[in-house]
Amino acid sequence: MARSNAGETHGSRAGLEYWAHRVLVESDKVGSHFDPDAVHDLRVALRRCRSMADGFVLIDPDTGWKQLKKLGKTLFSRLGELRDVQVMVEWVSRLGQPDDPIRKGLLDSLATKEQQLKKGAQEEVLGFDRKEWEVLAQKLAKHSQKVPPEGVVFQQLAVERWEDAYHLHRRALRNRSQVAFHQLRIGLKKFRYTVENFLPQRHERWGKDLRELQDLLGEVHDLDVLWAILRGRGDFGHEQRLDWQTRIKEERQQRLSKYRHRMAGPHSLWLAWRAELPKNEALEDAGAARLRTWASFLDPDMEHSRLVSQLALQLYDGLVRDGILHPGKNTRRILGAAALLHDVGRARAKQGHHKDSYRLIREIVPPLGWTLQDLRAVAAVARYHCGALPRSGHKCLAQLAPSRRSAIVRLAGILRLANAFDLSHERKVRRLHVGRHDGALIVRGEGYDETGPTAERLAGARYLLEVTCHLPILVRSWTPTHGSVMRASVQPRGR
Repeated sequence: MARSNAGETHGSRAGLEYWAHRVLVESDKVGSHFDPDAVHDLRVALRRCRSMADGFVLIDPDTGWKQLKKLGKTLFSRLGELRDVQVMVEWVSRLGQPDDPIRKGLLDSLATKEQQLKKGAQEEVLGFDRKEWEVLAQKLAKHSQKVPPEGVVFQQLAVERWEDAYHLHRRALRNRSQVAFHQLRIGLKKFRYTVENFLPQRHERWGKDLRELQDLLGEVHDLDVLWAILRGRGDFGHEQRLDWQTRIKEERQQRLSKYRHRMAGPHSLWLAWRAELPKNEALEDAGAARLRTWASFLDPDMEHSRLVSQLALQLYDGLVRDGILHPGKNTRRILGAAALLHDVGRARAKQGHHKDSYRLIREIVPPLGWTLQDLRAVAAVARYHCGALPRSGHKCLAQLAPSRRSAIVRLAGILRLANAFDLSHERKVRRLHVGRHDGALIVRGEGYDETGPTAERLAGARYLLEVTCHLPILVRSWTPTHGSVMRASVQPRGR
């Protein structure tokens, strides 16, 4: 029996503020009767808030998202149990004849269970902390406005959900087990909710199909649950149960055939959806945007961090161009991310913030295209942008593969020097040029004052890079010509 989502249009029905308010409105409507439509509407409102929290928890480190989910978890669970029984009542009423003893027996037992679950659901509604819910929702709604719908961050999240669901789709068609189709239903549901909440333009095009396909798989699951209930009832006759089994199998096969018709082969909707989401370089950029968005919730001066990232990459590119560094796999990307994230620890502490940055970065769920090892490398580079120099006994280095440690220390040297150019956060040095001359590395900074306070800070900051590159470093001011500006702004990709 379709768990109808009729009336769920995007339009004005978008955003956490709207759906959090609907939770309060619908919780008043369920009253003490908890009829199926009222239960469904309240679950939809709760589910929309919880699925938004599932998305934002990956890009916003505020603990409020987890608190919001926890606050509505028990109520959502109780309503789910009640709704499952109400759906079973609809299926039994539909599949059985009025004089069928199995139909009567199942309806009687389901009615008893439904009344018990209504009492539990009512207790949860009455105990629901509406005030805390409102306070949390108001705060988090402001956070959510920092990330625009249809932005690359949410597109990248949709690709992750698509890949997870598509893997489950292929597995379900291969082994055809009940468990596999149940897991596929959950995967498709997560993909649908991501599109529904964060990609409104795509939802306008895909929403109807996503809803119908989720209904098909939901009904397959309902039928599997119904047969499991029947198998557990020893008080029904064997022949009567076989008759029900035949009807259930027929209904189930009809829905699976419809699903396969739309989702398998070269014209599959899976492929159509994926074609409208980021690929290759666009996907890589989206992963970087997600890390940048996460940092923006913590870093009090993201303009500084963006500048430091640019300066660090200019240093890196110059060192590679002159053959001082040999680019390794993902090293440039790791350096750029570490520079963008190096100050996130300032949200917790002014002193020793580099250690807090390290810990916070290690807690990030890796975006698609990034590994846990990549983010540990990012965290280690950010850890040494200031403070004590790296030592082999430090835990953050010991946890890295030995083959990566020297490269990480070298990247930390680059970041430390780049950060020193803007340690005052005044953004006076906007561009760097690197070159070798007479056995030394010459770093020229546009806007750099050789007699100012920055010169003193650079004297100490350059030491780590000098040691790792085995070259003395001289820092000079720079008034670029047009040609040198073009060379300095070139930032090769893929290193």
